[in-house]
Amino acid sequence: TRRAESRYETIRLRVRRNEIFMDSYQQLRVRSGDEMKAKIQVQFQGEEGIDAGGVIKEWYNSLAQEIFNPNYALFLQAGGKACTYHPNPMSSINREHLSFFQFVGRIIGKAIHDGHNLEAFFTRGFYKHMLGRTVIPLDLEAFDPEYFVNLKWTLENDITDILELTFSAESDEFGKTKIVDLKENGRNIPVTEDNKKEYVQLMCEHKLTHSVKPQIEAFVKGLHEIVPASLLSLFDDKELELLISGLPDIDIEDLRANTEYHNYTPNSDQIVWFWRVLGEFTQEQKAWFLQFATGTSRVPLEGFKGLIGMRGPQKFSIHRAYGEQRLPSAHTCFNQLDLPEYSSEDVLRQKLVQAVTEAHEGFGFA
Repeated sequence: TRRAESRYETIRLRVRRNEIFMDSYQQLRVRSGDEMKAKIQVQFQGEEGIDAGGVIKEWYNSLAQEIFNPNYALFLQAGGKACTYHPNPMSSINREHLSFFQFVGRIIGKAIHDGHNLEAFFTRGFYKHMLGRTVIPLDLEAFDPEYFVNLKWTLENDITDILELTFSAESDEFGKTKIVDLKENGRNIPVTEDNKKEYVQLMCEHKLTHSVKPQIEAFVKGLHEIVPASLLSLFDDKELELLISGLPDIDIEDLRANTEYHNYTPNSDQIVWFWRVLGEFTQEQKAWFLQFATGTSRVPLEGFKGLIGMRGPQKFSIHRAYGEQRLPSAHTCFNQLDLPEYSSEDVLRQKLVQAVTEAHEGFGFA
């Protein structure tokens, strides 16, 4: 990558602070993906000064905020995790939206290439899209928690003669309702007890993927111009989040001071063991734990008292669960950890490490 940097001339950007997105977009859109690998020098208009690393960092940070500016209508806050973002199905209200998505993909790729961490957090589903992987029903929880509960109910109960569904979905396009087939002729295929798993998977893909397919494709095209797919494929979705946003600095004592307990007390054996085990974790394992319990590795600016759930502020909570053989599970919309009543610290350590490091794929509803 250093060779690529030296092969092309340094890109000099001159941008207005209040127009950082549009000025950067206009000046970089004419560059090829390879040219984008060169060093970038930034000058803020009216602020003369040589860039010694500080200005470029500021440029990345400001740009990362502007990506989510609602005026561009590119991303929406996830329904269950407001600090994470997903492409907006209505982004076409902005005529240049696909060029903008490609530009944002390039910026994320450039930040990875340059080793700059961005304060930009996306839904689990969107990280999977960056990697070309298929979403699963569990990815829907943070995006649309209420709909997720309905799908979960569908899977866990006999729907015969109760639900009249077909393999189709309704989508609202600027006030007009449109029927979308989830598979060929889907609107005429009833959902039954036998095929409901397929329906749930297809509905999940419809909501998270197909409804924003052009946006995903434009973003990924920009991303791959800077970072090839073969390189990204070495990571899973959780590692990609940490690659883009960096390993967070997690203060376990601050988390502990902002934790609520249900059917446990701070002095319960399992709770004492839990905090001891978490304190032994490496920085990376702590980040994995935060992703597992809250759905994102983002630490709120004001510390863990500022954690957000689907209904606003929501502290981290630990609930007693039953079954020594079960792994701990999480409800990320509520920042809730369900911790079984393990019989020893060793068992708790083994189960917690297993739960946090395993990617629970499939229909593993907690």
